Amino acid sequence: MPSPTAEQPEQIRELFNRIAPHYDDLNQKLSLGLHRVWKQMTVRWANVPRGGQALDLCCGSGDLAVFLARRVGRQGHVIGLDFSPAMLSIAGSRSRRMLPGYSLEWVLGDALALPFADHRFDGITMGYGLRNVTDIPQALREIKRVLKPGCRAAILDFHRPTGIPLLEQFQRWYLNTQVVSQAQILGLGPEYAYIDPSLDRFPSGEAQRQMALRVGFARAKFYSLVWGMMGVLVLEKSS
Repeated sequence: MPSPTAEQPEQIRELFNRIAPHYDDLNQKLSLGLHRVWKQMTVRWANVPRGGQALDLCCGSGDLAVFLARRVGRQGHVIGLDFSPAMLSIAGSRSRRMLPGYSLEWVLGDALALPFADHRFDGITMGYGLRNVTDIPQALREIKRVLKPGCRAAILDFHRPTGIPLLEQFQRWYLNTQVVSQAQILGLGPEYAYIDPSLDRFPSGEAQRQMALRVGFARAKFYSLVWGMMGVLVLEKSS
């Protein structure tokens, strides 16, 4: 979940390679297990049909891709794309252990220049990745390009709550004390310290919705979760 958006791509890749061995345990502990609920909601909003072709961008250790695979079933196919080789290695090992016989593929790649043909996927998800890209409109254009007409993408991420000062104060306190202190135990304090300032730079859900409409999505809706501290942007391409 870290977001070193001020860094260069190679530095970002190295950061995610470093955190990869601890990524799942920290996510589970720091979200009190709720991150999997949010990911399951994201998969439902993406609405990939049984037997469909699905893409999970910035797949990390593969949680969303695994949920997608369960949705599309053994006749479907899921690709998880990430630019961290260490994350992809963990994702591949987990999926082989958890879902033998399912069709999952792991691809090293860039969310700003996807190595896929136009109109390929029946649904796309992205979890905690949009904050990490250096060009959000370009990432949205690439999602639209590879999505089939009439299909959806669902993008999950942290957000800064607005209109409730106490919630924003709580979020800052939690990220800067609880999250960073847990990461420091593993020698990853600076990596996770990026989360809080990244939220100040991250466009609001409404701003993202407007970006998506400007790049050509037919419909865009933002769903606020956890009193605005989390959210899912759901996009639909015209038929």
